[in-house]
Amino acid sequence: MNDTPALQMERIRKTFPGVVALDEVTFELLPGEVHVLLGENGAGKSTLMKILSGAYQKTGGHILLNGQPVEIKNPKHAQQLGIGIIYQELNLVPQLSAAENIFLGREPMRYGLVDHHSMQQAAAQLLTGLGVELDVRKPIRELSIAQQQMVEVAKAISLDARILIMDEPTSALTEKEIAELFARIRQLKAGGVAIVYISHRMEELFEIGDRVTVLRDGRNVGTHAIGEISKAELIRLMVNRELTNQFPKVRAPHGAEVLRVENISNKTLRNVSFTLQRGEILGVAGLLGSGRTELARAIFGVDKLDAGNIHLKGKLQASNSPRQAINSGLGFLTEDRKTQGLVLALTVKENICLPSVEKFSRFGVVNSNTEQQAATRFVNELRIKTPNLQQQVVNLSGGNQQKVVLGKWLCSEADLFIFDEPTRGIDVGSKAEIYQLMNQLTAAGVAIIMISSELPEILGMSDRILVMHQGRVAGEFTADEATQEKLLHCALGE
Repeated sequence: MNDTPALQMERIRKTFPGVVALDEVTFELLPGEVHVLLGENGAGKSTLMKILSGAYQKTGGHILLNGQPVEIKNPKHAQQLGIGIIYQELNLVPQLSAAENIFLGREPMRYGLVDHHSMQQAAAQLLTGLGVELDVRKPIRELSIAQQQMVEVAKAISLDARILIMDEPTSALTEKEIAELFARIRQLKAGGVAIVYISHRMEELFEIGDRVTVLRDGRNVGTHAIGEISKAELIRLMVNRELTNQFPKVRAPHGAEVLRVENISNKTLRNVSFTLQRGEILGVAGLLGSGRTELARAIFGVDKLDAGNIHLKGKLQASNSPRQAINSGLGFLTEDRKTQGLVLALTVKENICLPSVEKFSRFGVVNSNTEQQAATRFVNELRIKTPNLQQQVVNLSGGNQQKVVLGKWLCSEADLFIFDEPTRGIDVGSKAEIYQLMNQLTAAGVAIIMISSELPEILGMSDRILVMHQGRVAGEFTADEATQEKLLHCALGE
């Protein structure tokens, strides 16, 4: 490995009105190195990388590339300097195809016109190298979050960047897709590309990282070689407290049946049936395109059924609409918080209270004091880091946005939750808090469907597990009989 740093960020400071986001942070990156950047949500990781990628301007400090001082003016300038970034919040144009997104602003031309055939071939080749087969002519809005994530990865790789920032690149990917991505990362490392890797999946860090830097409250609290520090020590640096149990599952007594799904089918699902009881967490696993999210959307009434029935609390859901689902006490924490779970321009208070606005209204007038009290309760209970309740949600970190979505459905007093990737983009300390909250919900008789790409999470928190494959239930396991190997075999259709 070359000892001359590809990047040096020295005493970087960034302030926003009333907030010090980064306080004298120093960070170094070597060629051919995967340097992991760790920290709780709001610790400053994404802010530091947005400065490096030109999205933010630093308030103070210096940046050197290959020993030469630079002032990164904007994202285009960062690209010209050889810096590529995969943002945690996907940065794609929904109306454009996968190929058009990958080469946006850099389209291959022929006779003065965009050469669509060459562009599509190159995009398909990039995605195949990542182990992904999809129609690159399809609009991004028609792809799953996992597929969109891989398009983001392909776009960054296509830039031939010498410094590549990966902010939560695996948050929506399954084990198989992560393995393909890691193989590509190793190829990039061998070619001398320097990679900054941000992830809350602790297991990944020890597999792919060379060094790790931990940020806490906007400060650098340590840089270590991966092989010289334990997982427990990293967690302690991040959260400044002990976390003894990664999955603190407490089994609650199961009550009456709250959901019955009978032979439902549509363009994705094939004859799916199962039941759910009060106090139970039903985990749903499966690979990309298996139908996990489509199952959640069908239960919530977003996607229409061609056949089959859904019974909530013994009542047939005749109209099968989101409004009816909400009125029946069903909450849906969506996979994509940015476009489906939040109104980014609204405040923290407004987002938390949005599904429950009728509860805070009388004769058509909203009682803002009652709203304020409810929002304050969930900000405190979920430890949402925000300057105040009037902060626009768009200005929060990804993990804190996820907590706002959770607070929204807790505020609605739902007693049946669908959690689609509930800890996506959430740090290890906040994950433990959400798992404890799930325990509290089930102890109170709430039923939960938990969809997750993280098999340890599925195994650690579920009472029972369904495995989806090609729109069908390929297997069902109790928590005691399930193993990672069994789930993977089922997910692959074996």
